[in-house]
Amino acid sequence: MSSPFPGMNPYLEHPNIWEDFHANLATEIQSQLSPRLRPRYFAALIPRVTYEEVTIEEKPRSIKPDVSVYQVSDQPLGGGAVAIASAPVTGRIVMELPVNLYTVEVHETDTGTLVTAIEILSPVNKRPNHEAYEDYQQKRRALLRSAAHLMEIDLLRGGRRPPLETPWPDSPYVVSLSRSERRPKVEIWPLRIQDAIPIMPVPLRVPDPDVPLDLGHAIQTIYDRAAYDMRIDYSRLPPKPDLAPEEVEWLDAQLRSVGIR
Repeated sequence: MSSPFPGMNPYLEHPNIWEDFHANLATEIQSQLSPRLRPRYFAALIPRVTYEEVTIEEKPRSIKPDVSVYQVSDQPLGGGAVAIASAPVTGRIVMELPVNLYTVEVHETDTGTLVTAIEILSPVNKRPNHEAYEDYQQKRRALLRSAAHLMEIDLLRGGRRPPLETPWPDSPYVVSLSRSERRPKVEIWPLRIQDAIPIMPVPLRVPDPDVPLDLGHAIQTIYDRAAYDMRIDYSRLPPKPDLAPEEVEWLDAQLRSVGIR
């Protein structure tokens, strides 16, 4: 089943789906670009891992006495039994689970030089005070100081977007491209849920022409391949974060038009 939206599907932002979608999107972008890049360039998938704090609920346990006596060994030290008290207070440590992040990098085949970095932002990249946010800001500064181009794909409505001297467009999603030879100018594509995503340029070394990236086709491809329709309940309320009233109205009408609601 195809995605019922012409562009980004806001239900894919759900925490239970996003990490899988992020990985699939990076892989699809690599697959789409690779035949268009050869032989002078290649696209590499660069993974990295950060950690996310989670709350793990304890399973119900049988009630036990507050103090227990254990036999340490058949022949305890000191010649007698030792009573070992259980802790009178228990607490919980913060648990962390790994979060996988991916970048698609375009390199020159002969030299291995990085030409273009395509970053797909994740929630941790947009959450101030998270270590992944700080790490990404440092990586972004390093890329902007280099001779590499930087494309940033932000398909998340929540969180804080990367710094920009001028205001970001008031759109739920956005793609930006910083060409190394045109800095500080940045090309920006505001994206709405109502619209199809335009084909965008991935720059290479001058004088080689840009190669096209069909992000919309990539999203539709992995939506069908990963069977996300089996994991999304379109009958529920609009996805979080909240949509604008006109977006809610359009979303409801769109889902009804394709027979999902």
